Amino acid sequence: MKKILILAGGYSKEKEISIQTAKSVFSELNKDKKYNIKVINPDGKFVKILRKFKPNKVLNLLHGRYGEDGYIQAILETEKIKYTHSGVLSSSLAIDKELSKKIFIKNNILTPKFLKFSYRNKISKLKLINNLKKKIGFPVVVKPLNEGSSVNVFICNQNNVLKVLKKLNEYGEVLFEKYIPGREIQVAILEDKVLGAIELRPTRKFYDYEAKYNPKARTEHIIPVQMPENKHQEVTKIALKAHKILKCRGVTRSDFRYYKNSFYLLETNTQPGMTSLSLVPEIAKFNNITFKNLIKKILEDASINK
Repeated sequence: MKKILILAGGYSKEKEISIQTAKSVFSELNKDKKYNIKVINPDGKFVKILRKFKPNKVLNLLHGRYGEDGYIQAILETEKIKYTHSGVLSSSLAIDKELSKKIFIKNNILTPKFLKFSYRNKISKLKLINNLKKKIGFPVVVKPLNEGSSVNVFICNQNNVLKVLKKLNEYGEVLFEKYIPGREIQVAILEDKVLGAIELRPTRKFYDYEAKYNPKARTEHIIPVQMPENKHQEVTKIALKAHKILKCRGVTRSDFRYYKNSFYLLETNTQPGMTSLSLVPEIAKFNNITFKNLIKKILEDASINK
């Protein structure tokens, strides 16, 4: 029997999503009697458990900080255990919204204008407003530098941006990003190949945390995406390029806004959700890949320092 250690929970604000993902994945894998599966929340005893269980592979289902930012990956590298999803450097770059944007720009990938703000900087409210007007323009999206699942992401105008900024001071730094209207397109990459694309039409203002994980939000999922074939190829090509320049592996999901005939890459997620409402399993299903086979493909790609 192959020993699979599933990491779930963690310490980020996406803990509950990670646990939901783990339940879905465990339920599928446990149907196959060739696996000996153990699910743990990595705490202070994590390395001790890892050494005692001696898994063949670690299925990393953590989201956000400490699980998706290279931290847990570095521990697994040190222990020489094969693990799923992207490696240390790729994970740390992709989750850092400022660094990943700089990489996108350097590689001629269109991304919204942005400005990093540090709470340590002594800047007057008036000067900040003027800087945002001049360098980005309202409305703006305010988001933490290294969270996922649209946690604490807000669309702001000139009148409420300072109020929102006050709410997020626990992060120390945030990113201001030009708000791009238009269609929400998401593209999944699996094993360095395009898996597919999906369009989202949320009833809320944008595809935020509630729209992603609350069934009552009634977000419409459209697959296949209704657009000319050349535009479909364009957006999937950009997603694959982002996946490769960040040197990701396994599965990623890139989030886009399609506006005035252009695709704006917002970010690339190295560990997209795998719950019943998640997009990657839905895209896979549309392409005749069952949830179980999707998980197996992710497991097959597990490695060390790739």
